[in-house]
Formats: sequence, structure tokens, C-alpha cells
Amino acid sequence: MTGTDPQHAAPEDARPRGSPVARAALLAYLLLIVYASWYPFTGWRSNGLPLLSFMNLVKQRYWTGFDVMVNIVGYVPLGILLVLALYPLVRGIWAALLAAILGFLVSGSMEAVQNFLPSRVPSNLDLLTNSAGAFVGACIGPFISRSLLDQGRLYRLRKKWFAPHASQGLVLLALWPLAQIYPQSFLFGHGQVLPIVSSWLSSWFDEDIDLIAMLRPGPAMSVEQYWLSETIITACGMVGAALTLLCLLRRGAPRYTLMLLMLGAALLLKTLSSSLLFRPDNAFVWVTPGAEGGFLIGLIMLAGLAFAPQLAQRRLAVVTLVLSLIVVNTIPANPYFTSTLQGWVQGKFLNFNGAAQFLSLLWPFFALWFLLLPSHKLNRG
Repeated sequence: MTGTDPQHAAPEDARPRGSPVARAALLAYLLLIVYASWYPFTGWRSNGLPLLSFMNLVKQRYWTGFDVMVNIVGYVPLGILLVLALYPLVRGIWAALLAAILGFLVSGSMEAVQNFLPSRVPSNLDLLTNSAGAFVGACIGPFISRSLLDQGRLYRLRKKWFAPHASQGLVLLALWPLAQIYPQSFLFGHGQVLPIVSSWLSSWFDEDIDLIAMLRPGPAMSVEQYWLSETIITACGMVGAALTLLCLLRRGAPRYTLMLLMLGAALLLKTLSSSLLFRPDNAFVWVTPGAEGGFLIGLIMLAGLAFAPQLAQRRLAVVTLVLSLIVVNTIPANPYFTSTLQGWVQGKFLNFNGAAQFLSLLWPFFALWFLLLPSHKLNRG
């Protein structure tokens, strides 16, 4: 008689399983590291030195405790995510060892490419501290992997509250509050790419090119027009993000609670970043009449759409995000915001600001890509 004894067969739910969320989060974090390490991506040329010339025992002359701390802390999540992404194929000490090695290779690759960026300097200290951070994260990962992915409360809540194929969406939504860190002309005004494209075109063609002025010829905007535009951008930006969350939830999920937590986290990070990047008295510089009006309108819209059909929520999320992108990319620079930026000293936050700008610029495009994925059909029912 052949076959497996049912008493000894592991139930399907008890088998160790990999986490699409962890792997998607790892990919997103790697993109952030690449952007932060190679920002501002200009002036590519060889410095004539060997590619791995930074791998030596020469002591760095210029470094601060802040740099060391940021380099270590920045790579701790990478080590953790590597272990979680490897689970259950590689577990325990082997997962920690492999994650530490991969973290070292990632850091080494980032430093090596900096040889071709005149604004960046590859450093053996950066390699050492980044690798140390990845090692710390790799040591933490095995202790939390099984409880977090298979038996933990977070995993049970994920199964209870969210649709089966919501993994990429959860990573995307976790990044939305972080996208508020980079200074923006308008609250929730992500995806303002035309000024950057205009700058690139101006450099390539050696002449002043302003795509926004081409799209919007005529007299300068009035205060009332700026106010109305900011209201639209704020309302559409927050509604698009919140509807992206709502269309992933199951019927029994606490919709209003989760939505308000996401909005609250975004506003908290916006306030903290404004205080750190500018001055403490500028913590609420983003609170303008247009932002207040847009936020109120957004809350009213979400109150009525919270229990709408998922298909309608997804389509409205696409519409609001597209509308926000159109408006934010056809408005000239806000003079008040431009004057505020004069007090922004990037300094030692250069790498961090590069990653934050990456999120701010591309989050709505990633969201639209996700919302248009055919896998949403699998979430129904």
C-alpha cells in the first residue's frame, strides 16, 4: 500500500511558506539603496582609479559619528529583509550568513559604482559600516522570521484583513508615508517629474527648456488659482492612496481605522521631516488653506467610498491619481514654497534625501502600475 499517512502529513497551513511581501519589500529597499547611493546620477565619468581601490586599510580622514550611525542603521533593514526573503529555502544560521554576505556585496557594488560619479566618493568606511549594519540585520532576521511569517499575529491579521494577492500593494502602501519626507510644493503632491525632465533636457540641448511653461502658456497664476490647485492635488493624492488601501481589504477589516492610521503616519512623517530639514518652527509649513481644504474634501470623499465595491474603488483610485499627476505637473513653482526651500540645507542628509525624492517622484506611477495589474481579478470573492 502506498501513500502518505494522514496523521504524519503536515497540514497545508502548517507548512513553512515564503513571503511575497518580504520579497517585494526587499526589491523596493534595494531600489532605495541604489538611488541613495548613486544620487544625483549626474556627471558619469571614470576617475582613472581601479574599480576596487577603496578596499584598503587606509583610515578615512573625514567622517562623523552621524555618518557611521546612518550607514549602519540604513543597512539593518536590508539584512532583515534578506533573511525574510530567503525563508523557508534557507533558514537559521545559514540564512544569516548568506544575508550578511549579500549585504557586503550590495554595499561593495554601490561603492564601486561611485567611482564613476564625481559628486560621490567611495569609502572603505562606508563599506565596513554598511556591511556591519547588514550583519546586524542578518542576525536579527532568523529570530523573527518564523513567528513573523508563519505563526505571528501580523501574519494572521494579514490573512484576516487583506485580500490574497495584496502583497505588492502592502509594500506600496507602507512606502506612501515615507514618500512625504521629501519637501514637496503641495501636500500629497507626488510625481512632479516635469521640472526634473525640463532640467535634463536643458542640460542635453544646452538651452533653457521649461515643459510646464509650454503646457501652460499665459499669465502667471493668481493666489486663488494656486489655492484651488493645491486643494485638488491634496484631495486627489490622499484619496488615491487611501482607495488603494481600501480595495485590498476584506469585508471584516477595520477600514476606517487602517485608513486613518495610514493618513496619520503620513502627516506625522511630513511634520517631522519639515522640522528636521528646515527649522523646528517650520514643522507645519505644509499646513496651508489649500492643503486644509483638500484634506477635508478627501476625508468626506473617503467616508462615502469606504464601503464601495472594490472594482469601483480601484478605478476611482486610478482616476484620482492621474488627476493629481496632471495638475501637479502643470502648475508653475509656488513662490512661497521656493522661498521656503532656501532654508533647506541638505548637508549630511544627502543620501537620505535622494531616497526620499525617489519615493516622492515615482510613488504614484508605481501605484498606477499596481492598480492596473490583472491580478486584482484574483482578489475578488
